[in-house]
Amino acid sequence: MADIDNASMRGGAAALSLLLRLVCALTFAMACLLVPAHPSLAWAQDASTSSQDERAVADSAVDDEAGFGLNGFVRNNAGTERAVEDVDLGYRLPLSEGNDLVVVNTSDEVLVYVDTEAAASAGFAIDDPDDVSALRTLIEELDETHSRGGALLKGADKPWTVTSDAEVVRGAYRYRFCVEAAGRSYTSVVPAELPDGADPGDVATSLGLDLGDAVLWSDNAALVSAGAAAREATPTFFEEAQEFFGGIDYRPFWVSLKTSALALVFTFVLGLVAAWKTMGTSSRLKGVLDSVFTIPMVLPPTVCGFLLMLFFGQSTAIGRWLIAHGIDIVFTWPAAVVSAVVVSFPLMYRTALGAFEALDPAMLDAARTLGWSEARIFRTLMLPLAWPSIAAGTVLAFARAMGEFGCTLFFAGNYAGVTQTIPIAIYFQWMGGSSSVALFWVVVVIVFSFLVILFINLYTAHSQAYRRRGLTRAERRQLAVDARRGGDEPSTASDGLESQGGDALVIDREALRALLADEERAGGGAPSGVTGGTSGGNVSPSSEGRR
Repeated sequence: MADIDNASMRGGAAALSLLLRLVCALTFAMACLLVPAHPSLAWAQDASTSSQDERAVADSAVDDEAGFGLNGFVRNNAGTERAVEDVDLGYRLPLSEGNDLVVVNTSDEVLVYVDTEAAASAGFAIDDPDDVSALRTLIEELDETHSRGGALLKGADKPWTVTSDAEVVRGAYRYRFCVEAAGRSYTSVVPAELPDGADPGDVATSLGLDLGDAVLWSDNAALVSAGAAAREATPTFFEEAQEFFGGIDYRPFWVSLKTSALALVFTFVLGLVAAWKTMGTSSRLKGVLDSVFTIPMVLPPTVCGFLLMLFFGQSTAIGRWLIAHGIDIVFTWPAAVVSAVVVSFPLMYRTALGAFEALDPAMLDAARTLGWSEARIFRTLMLPLAWPSIAAGTVLAFARAMGEFGCTLFFAGNYAGVTQTIPIAIYFQWMGGSSSVALFWVVVVIVFSFLVILFINLYTAHSQAYRRRGLTRAERRQLAVDARRGGDEPSTASDGLESQGGDALVIDREALRALLADEERAGGGAPSGVTGGTSGGNVSPSSEGRR
């Protein structure tokens, strides 16, 4: 038996060692994957286009072989038709100060405007195919890093036109570059046929044109020589890692942790009570209650969030009454807790209910015949015997609360440091173009989920270890006595109850036969209180008391 215990200890130590190794390996892999993907750390350019000791900054790019580069790159995904100090420019997109290169992406082609003086100063030849190709590469790479998850110029199957003309007509639209108004420069789109003195907006309305349809998005930058391109020293791997991990907002993790922890308290208590009460109801009512308690698990999380928002909002009498009495939880942190409770409750409830239903009803009835109350049976018998399953359900409910997205976003909103959990942070980081930060949180969730599953497996294996051994302490003592007697067969025979676990009642059949034989000799017949002879092994209370 010492060998068995030592083997169990060695197995637990090996599992813990494996767990620590896996966590370290996943952390290192996460650093290797995330750091190169950070857009502000490693701009995707060929090694031949920049020196080994320096690199272009986040908004710049340089091609040393071509001899020019871009500074101050900006992407405008949308413009406006509002007038600038009573001057109607049509559909306009602003240019950053000092930028003289404009890229307009249309549905049919990509227009690139290059200022003549800037091109001459930078050494860019507009009629040189090699320079045009190098410029296109720089624009595509910077457009990708500034796309914020949107569409890209790279890979678009459409022609590129590089021009130095201040105006270009394409179909029903006229594109104007570097238009000055109120001390700023703009790219504007107006109708191709625009009479002198007419407002572009009025003409477009009369022609049935939507000027905004002429531009998908626009980029602008400053074309400079290679020596004037903004550069910085190339950081080491550890400097990149420090910059990346130091710039992450870790509040979503703590919001998720405290939200899930508080939600787990309510889920644990409510789930156990609901499972206990449901188990004791009639079959018809039990089916209704079970459906009500389980339905959040099959409903889409957004539906749950929408229903909660209706229930606690101004749309229902209950919501208005709660708000009138100072209980206004919509788009607050308590709303995030309620959302986590609603989506995680079915996991706790179903796990506990299955564990309770697996218990032997005869054992519970026997406790009732002894005068035990239902509360004492629940506390003393049901909870300890069902604890391994309850623990697994608790961990699963906690993990589900940590991963909740749709219900929380609908009911609690997205407020950084208040209701923004990890899943919500992943979505909005990706939508905002911070794919590397979103990937970081994805890895965190994967690692956390892996640890949860591993914990469940290790805990279940540990709690069920006695079942694999299959012997109680009394049986182990009897085996030791038999061994000291010289290796005789143990007197405790199997009665088929070992499959129920080491804590089940085991009947000593040999002792029972001896007892029956003594009573037969003493009474001259079958003993009173005994039925079924020796085959059934059932002893009445009267004979058990005499024994």
